[in-house]
Amino acid sequence: MSQTSVIPYLFFGGRCEEALDFYKNAVAAQVDMIMRFGDSPEKPPPGTVPPDFDDKIMHTSFRIGNSVIMASDGCESGGTAFAGFALSIVPTDKEDASRMFNALADGGTVTMPLGETFFSPCFGMLKDRFGMEWMIAMQPENQASQS
Repeated sequence: MSQTSVIPYLFFGGRCEEALDFYKNAVAAQVDMIMRFGDSPEKPPPGTVPPDFDDKIMHTSFRIGNSVIMASDGCESGGTAFAGFALSIVPTDKEDASRMFNALADGGTVTMPLGETFFSPCFGMLKDRFGMEWMIAMQPENQASQS
């Protein structure tokens, strides 16, 4: 039996390329591939995609560390409303946690400042400029050595 994976798929409502550039700088995201609506071998059904979306991203795949995330501009402009979930990053040290947290918070909203908690030596939560919620959560040293 093959190994099953769950990969988040994010829709950025016309701001996907901007989000990719932001995540490249904020969390060292590496883009694996991009397909634009105008490059599709089949045109979408009439009325499903705005006429000015040829240069928008139909599908992209990028990595943050070992994790794969897929994304798109979706089929409409005007932003998105991410709700009911967050992406969690497990940094290797406090300096990396602080750098990523501050970079993701730029233009966003901090919902819990980065600091020590009973479950993590360095934890914080924020909503970035695209409305994506993030948790930065270092593992306690005793858990990190078991991984």
